[in-house]
Amino acid sequence: MSEITVVTHNGNFHADDVFSIAVLKHVLPTFKLVRTRDKALIESADFVIDVGGEYDPETNRFDHHQRGGAGERENGIPFSSFGLVWKKYGLALCDDNQAVADRVDSGLVSTIDAIDCGHVEGVSKGISLSQTISMFNPTWEEESNFDTCFDEAVEFAARMLIRFIASAHGSVNAKAIVAKAIENAEDARVIVLEKYTPWKKTVHILSSDALYMVYPSHSGQWILQTVPVEPGSFEDRKPLPKAWSGLSDQAFVDETGIDDAVFCHNGLFIAGTKSFESTMKLATMALSE
Repeated sequence: MSEITVVTHNGNFHADDVFSIAVLKHVLPTFKLVRTRDKALIESADFVIDVGGEYDPETNRFDHHQRGGAGERENGIPFSSFGLVWKKYGLALCDDNQAVADRVDSGLVSTIDAIDCGHVEGVSKGISLSQTISMFNPTWEEESNFDTCFDEAVEFAARMLIRFIASAHGSVNAKAIVAKAIENAEDARVIVLEKYTPWKKTVHILSSDALYMVYPSHSGQWILQTVPVEPGSFEDRKPLPKAWSGLSDQAFVDETGIDDAVFCHNGLFIAGTKSFESTMKLATMALSE
């Protein structure tokens, strides 16, 4: 069986071609990568990425530079080579979980596509992942080989891709767990999680009644946390009692009368004890304020 050949353009590289090759590293058992603009090599390749002026997933052609581009999403974000490759292989990489694949697309793929296609006006603040990938290119003062730098960028992107998929899996699974906890709550104002699970988005979507979350921390304590008025807000639906602010250890025990009370943050958004039962007592006291 002949070796699979994958072609992408040579010279400066960007996040879209780098992440496209990263996807193929997870899809294909092995392949020969050729970075070139030679038309004969492009025509003879098994896969062509971000070069060649053709989009045809059946023949593994994934370019978007042709006149008219290669289509766009329903939200108007056009596809770059990464989006086109993801459209074909993303679902399989996410264990056929469409919700996970969609989350990776919205959180990673579509952003890189938008930047590469000039659909957004750069980055509002900080450094983007697309800029990070671009920094793997050698500067004008360096003698580094573009192909070597490209390989380094692909290794980085391949690892990042797996982490994005894992994060998306975690978010999708967390949504189901938190939804079940809301459904099973004895008091709709206090939602109990058996282990820490990302909860804010799901709680705000599904429960307007929830005021506090109760869950075990990695340190072994049980935590009582307020629900903010909206994700990212520093304003809470119901802050913890003002008398608890900044107390810890014996001072917090004396104030609450709970023997294993540990602390309450100055911001009145989180407090903890050493047991589930005691944290539920804190919740009851906070509700009564």
